[in-house]
Amino acid sequence: MSNNQKLAGKVALITGGTTGIGLGAAQRFVAEGAYVFITGRRQAELDAAVQQLGTNVRGIRSDVTSQADLDQLFATIQAEKGHLDVLFTNAGGGEFSAIGGITEMHFDNTFNLNVKATLFTVQKALPLLRDGASIILMSSTAGSQGGANFSVYSASKAAVRSFARTWTADLKDRKIRVNAISPGPIDTPGLSGLAADAAQAEQIKNYLASTVPLGRLGTPDEIGKALVFLASDDSSFVTGTELFVDGGAAQV
Repeated sequence: MSNNQKLAGKVALITGGTTGIGLGAAQRFVAEGAYVFITGRRQAELDAAVQQLGTNVRGIRSDVTSQADLDQLFATIQAEKGHLDVLFTNAGGGEFSAIGGITEMHFDNTFNLNVKATLFTVQKALPLLRDGASIILMSSTAGSQGGANFSVYSASKAAVRSFARTWTADLKDRKIRVNAISPGPIDTPGLSGLAADAAQAEQIKNYLASTVPLGRLGTPDEIGKALVFLASDDSSFVTGTELFVDGGAAQV
């Protein structure tokens, strides 16, 4: 093991770690010396991700919106490793819906997945988190921008960003750092999944790239590198903040 590995000896949990940003984060964490637990709802995708990641990884099938699944997840981590040093609440998602046509189901699904699940994932992890641990919450540039037809998702991510502030205050005595990461448009399967077909997906990607000052979409690995910073001692005096990794999209 290299002494240069920024997460050497640390135990991390990444929810929603089978594809996209979650998988990119897991790849970076493993490369930097962490033992990584990843979760996903679909066993086949979970198995494929674990195989791709190789060593020092454990996949646990878990739905973050299920209290019973969360209890089982943390019981498993307790039994196998006994503690956590890093928690990245990556699992989440959203769909477009314009004001005037928003349904109760759309609201409940979005807030259950992005807000309620984030809250209870962190709360149930607290007994396992070591003092001085790092919690990283998945927010989004949407939380501070006014994109059309995305109001419920955007509000849910603004709530997550607020959690980073309040939990920093709640957990300060334990020296647990809580930060939010807000990616801009990232080239992931989830982004393509917002489209009806491949042609529309390409249109969406081209449009989003045109809104980014750097002129392109980001990659999961670029988010992974920023996450390593927030997870490691490199960010030892960083807490309560929101790190934008967005190519400037929400900044100018």
